[in-house]
Amino acid sequence: MLDIIIPLLILFAIILIPQIPKIGGEVRLALLLAALAAAIMGGLTPVEIGVALIDGVDQLAWVIMLSITGSIYAETQVKLGAMQTTMLSLRSIFGKSSLGLVAAVLIALTFAGSLLGDAIAASAVIGFLVIRSLADLNIKPEQIGMIILVGASLGSLMPPITQGVILSTSLIDIDPTPVIVTSIFTVTGGLLFAILDASRFVRGKRLPEHLLPNQSFFTIIKERWKTLVPLIVLAFIVVLDTGFDVNIFTVWEPMGQWVAYLETLPILNGIVFPIVLAIMIGAIVSFFYASVRKETGTVFKRGLKNISKTVQIQLAAGFMVGIFSATGVIDRVSELMEGLQATALKLGGTVSMLLVGMLTGSQTTAQTITVPFLAPALENLNVDPMNIALGAAHISAGGQNLPPVGLTAFVVAGLIGGILSKKVDPVKVMLLAVPASLYLTSVGVIAWLI
Repeated sequence: MLDIIIPLLILFAIILIPQIPKIGGEVRLALLLAALAAAIMGGLTPVEIGVALIDGVDQLAWVIMLSITGSIYAETQVKLGAMQTTMLSLRSIFGKSSLGLVAAVLIALTFAGSLLGDAIAASAVIGFLVIRSLADLNIKPEQIGMIILVGASLGSLMPPITQGVILSTSLIDIDPTPVIVTSIFTVTGGLLFAILDASRFVRGKRLPEHLLPNQSFFTIIKERWKTLVPLIVLAFIVVLDTGFDVNIFTVWEPMGQWVAYLETLPILNGIVFPIVLAIMIGAIVSFFYASVRKETGTVFKRGLKNISKTVQIQLAAGFMVGIFSATGVIDRVSELMEGLQATALKLGGTVSMLLVGMLTGSQTTAQTITVPFLAPALENLNVDPMNIALGAAHISAGGQNLPPVGLTAFVVAGLIGGILSKKVDPVKVMLLAVPASLYLTSVGVIAWLI
């Protein structure tokens, strides 16, 4: 039993006690040290540790490759102006009333969160475009923060990149396509809920004249359609794969053989995941534009810098998952969980994931720590693996914004404070976002109870 308790104590202690000198709160070190403790207590040889590292990282290869390619692709879209085109287009459709402007902002943030694969990046990119407009509506800074926080967080679950879903399906080792398709509907529901929730901020407020859109949707598209071509290519490939089960990368036989070969290689098989390939094609198309091509160095530098810490966490998580699997820790913890009653297991797992997400401000950490242990136990209760993955992605997304340590909320508060020269309370931002967090949590719990 000690070989289970000690690694988990190390893991949670380092993550949840920031007062520990030098290493407190450092997720990467927590994952690595917990894995090493389990390896030592499990008597693994250096060779076995190396094999476990490869196996664990291989399990998360899709997520890692998705993060890297998605971040580089996102930088190409910023340089190209696709984000601005999206925001202008949405404002031309919805932005003729105060609530319409808020709806346009939330939709744009969800879209950006999906495209960028990261809530913080989406908050920054779209935040710069909308903060002053929302402030001109006399919306309080914390309320602006809530709108940006919720929209960007929903985007991390929305296809095509849908990083939270890809992570949960990778940890469970199932085909992500059905979960991705389902998440389109659950996130759309969350978006509608967020719009209704945010309507209280603009009730009775008229849209100032200078905020009315001065161009029609068709005029904007006519002038800026070229900026959307890479996105259209990406969306076309993804829709063919998820909607019609057509993988264009295997239709041409030589390409299909290359894909089949890479699928046999550990870790590198993440490159040929259909969404990853689609993103790569979208990025390649973007480099046909001079505005992107002349910034090639900056695109790669910023793209890799933005995702560096996330990928390091994913690599450390892969190491921990591999070691825990090799030493049998995951199986033994899952067996202990099976002794709980079904309802207690599901609710306990939900609370555990919410707490880790809340205290770390990260859905990645929440899933990495809990899903490997919880998923096998839920499967033994005959919960569909697709529902397990769907529930884990939504519950962890709900937990990451709960007060008091939602990392994205602190970034958003700082961004708004800098632009408006006002003090913004990040905890109040998180409190305003609680209804949206409860919606996501409810979706996850329902998925586990079905």
